Amino acid sequence: MIYHIFNRGLDRRLTFTNKREYQRALAALSFYSYTSSSFRLSWFIKLSPKKQKEKYDLLKSQKPRVTIMSYCLMPNHFHILVKQEKDHGISKFLGDFQNSYTKFFNKLHERSGALFSNQFKGVLVENENQFTHLSRYIHLNPYTSSIANSITELEKYPWSSLKGYLGSIDEIIDSKPILGLFGNSENYRKFIVDHAGYQKQLKKIEHLALE
Repeated sequence: MIYHIFNRGLDRRLTFTNKREYQRALAALSFYSYTSSSFRLSWFIKLSPKKQKEKYDLLKSQKPRVTIMSYCLMPNHFHILVKQEKDHGISKFLGDFQNSYTKFFNKLHERSGALFSNQFKGVLVENENQFTHLSRYIHLNPYTSSIANSITELEKYPWSSLKGYLGSIDEIIDSKPILGLFGNSENYRKFIVDHAGYQKQLKKIEHLALE
């Protein structure tokens, strides 16, 4: 089963405010797609680089809880297109990701309490057309929200998986299922660019993706 997972900050508050926070969130996405909260990211990052590689290689030799196909982190919300690989894998992965990042954020900002809305949205992907549409919707988010003001800025946006679809290495994702439908990265880029203006103008796209 493949789902589009979406959640935002409680009361629409900012959840990612600087480079360090975005980097920690990406690390948590990758880490908790493989393991449970009993094996904590906060412990893992204190290991030496050699030990980190040993532990991470061990994790990746096992079947993941989820496979992330695309993602985008925005200042007050996130989107993830994800395939569930184990029973309850998505709910456990998302719970560990949010809890881990919230603890990090709260400590950094000397606050307490929830950071994200209690109820995330999960939309089941039912066909190939929806599958590709959602990947485009997720990757265009920075442009749609005018955080990236051009396609060039969108392609350089560091907190989404689009770069992994356009030739850069992104170890968080498995881009093959979607790229396989387009043949190559350039065809996928055209698919994104050709619909950028359309998505920016029509609220209907957001409705279809999130409801």
